[in-house]
Amino acid sequence: MTLDQVEAFDRLVKSELPSRPARLFGKACVLGGSIAGLLAARVLSDHAQEVVVVESDEVNVKGRPRAGVPQDRQGHGLLPGGGAQIERWLPGITKEAESLGAVLADPERQAIYVDGYRQARGSDAAILMGSRPFLESRIRERVLALPNVSTVAARATGFEYRDEAVCAVRYATSATGKESVMATDFVVDAMGRSSRLSEWVERDGYDRPRLERVRTGINYATAHFERSVNHRAEDLVSALARVSPSLSIDGVTVGAVNAIEDNQWLVMLMAYGENGAATSMENFRSACGKLPPIFAKATSGAVTRDILTYHQADSRRRRFAGCSHYPARLISVGDAVASYSPVYGQGITSAALHGSCLSQYLTSAPDLTTAARAFFALQEVVVDAAWAVSAGGDAAMMDEITGAEVPEDIQRQRWGMQQIAQATLTDETVSRAFTEVAYMLAHPSVLGDPSLIERAVAVNRGT
Repeated sequence: MTLDQVEAFDRLVKSELPSRPARLFGKACVLGGSIAGLLAARVLSDHAQEVVVVESDEVNVKGRPRAGVPQDRQGHGLLPGGGAQIERWLPGITKEAESLGAVLADPERQAIYVDGYRQARGSDAAILMGSRPFLESRIRERVLALPNVSTVAARATGFEYRDEAVCAVRYATSATGKESVMATDFVVDAMGRSSRLSEWVERDGYDRPRLERVRTGINYATAHFERSVNHRAEDLVSALARVSPSLSIDGVTVGAVNAIEDNQWLVMLMAYGENGAATSMENFRSACGKLPPIFAKATSGAVTRDILTYHQADSRRRRFAGCSHYPARLISVGDAVASYSPVYGQGITSAALHGSCLSQYLTSAPDLTTAARAFFALQEVVVDAAWAVSAGGDAAMMDEITGAEVPEDIQRQRWGMQQIAQATLTDETVSRAFTEVAYMLAHPSVLGDPSLIERAVAVNRGT
């Protein structure tokens, strides 16, 4: 990891809205109405006379899951890094979400547990909590209210080109299936994990982005429960519990509980490999009873939404920065670029940071006649940072479960992370560094600082 990458990440996290954005396009097109697509549309609204979001799902249904996003029924988190980005692009959205039932958890009301022990306080940042459909609908409502943003209920089917640049999108309308062509000056692929863009550009004679996968074998189970409004102001409203594989609770190695809209608790249990997360309410509550007390409290109320399960075989990323022959005026964002284990809560925050990457690219007087390499390079900084945390963590967990042999350099890195993780239980300095990275407010290279590792080792030895 270079100093330039760390500085680029810090600039993205701390960037402000462009003061005088240049109008670059007549029409820009976003393929997909996900959070990543909506935030890209918000950025493009500063640079295009018209922005059209092409989405086959029902994008105007408030607070309901979208058919194309099966994992949105599971637990999701809006990390403080993402919350700050979204608030920057859509000022006032945090208070608006709160007024509609979201919960803003102050640091005192958050907890992280490692093998049953509570981590020392690591951040002063509040976390906005709500279900994924709820948060997405708030963003969608704000973005679609912009005067130059509209939607088309359709499915994109490919591109047309002029002078090595995308100049039109082919699409089939949801109502009739009739194919049409939409002229456009810029395209953003936000079609998610299953995006077909790689196939389209390869078919059209361009480089196919290299796909990288890391096996995770993750199984989720999530349920909602009634949450009493009669609680003390200091009571926890958010908790994450991590359990070492050797100490797993009925196969569960991660648990998360969040207070969400409509006076509910969202509780998620996660297991790796062949261990399935609990599928019966009896087993679900039994496992929660062996986790920190907030889990038993959250699952003691009436069930408001029964258990839903989800399996994710791997984390994926597409290497756009490595393409030497690629169309101009075409980029990808969100899960279409990288999809991570939801356990780390990085998806929404990464999508928001991709929007800021797009803003920095468009305000840098880009050469729009060539592929957006400056954008891909900046975006790769964000992807690398998130990938190091989530894919690295999942790989370490799977190796421990399977007993895989690990190279010495990786062993040393993981030993350092273990020292840091253990020290977070008692040392606020180490915990703060760890949490800032987890919240995507700081670059992961912070955790490789020899002085921090030395401090962690000293703390763990009691010296």
